[in-house]
Amino acid sequence: MVFRRRTPRTYLQTLTEAVWPRGGWPRAFRYVRHRIRRLPDNPRRIARGVAAGVFSSFTPLFGLHFISAVIAAWVVRGNVLASLLGTLVGNPITFPIIAVVSMKLGHWMLGTTFDESQHATIVGKFMGAEEDLRHNFVALFTDDTARWANLYNFWNEIFLPYLVGGLLPGIAAGAAAYFLSEPIIAAYQKHRRKRLKDRFEKLRARLHARAEPGGETGSAGKGQAGKP
Repeated sequence: MVFRRRTPRTYLQTLTEAVWPRGGWPRAFRYVRHRIRRLPDNPRRIARGVAAGVFSSFTPLFGLHFISAVIAAWVVRGNVLASLLGTLVGNPITFPIIAVVSMKLGHWMLGTTFDESQHATIVGKFMGAEEDLRHNFVALFTDDTARWANLYNFWNEIFLPYLVGGLLPGIAAGAAAYFLSEPIIAAYQKHRRKRLKDRFEKLRARLHARAEPGGETGSAGKGQAGKP
């Protein structure tokens, strides 16, 4: 294929770039900011889309953030593409902070306790829940007995507190993203329209000057006619 890499990336390179992009996260965020500002839509709709994407990043729906961002953008009547770009607020650098804060707040709101010494096993609980899901799916077609222990622990200790505790920070971060991005996007679009208008006026003036008798074309013709 034309656009296929000459040297395919190794698994380690793919994993490394997922955690740290080739140009670094600052460059990635600059690219996202550039793409958001150039979206052809109303600044308020774009800002609502960004807010929806940021809010979705505070949910424990890992692997489904794009889908949840699209649904949230539809609910608030925001730009869908902006919501997808907004989910990049959740990344390997910010997710650990978001997870710990959300679960601490969630356990407090639910009246349970969050054992900070056990937060390192969060990944293990995700894997355990996945293992139960996979086993139970196979059990539907075999004589195996369904297992729910890992799923039960995951729901009570991770998912539910994360879901409940992520609501308030997610709403706050989404609101901040809206109020910060809307005026920036509006100012950029206004500046871009003015720049395009000025460029169009210059081009129209140049074409008008060429079309008039004695303009650039006429002056060039007279100059050549006057030569011996």
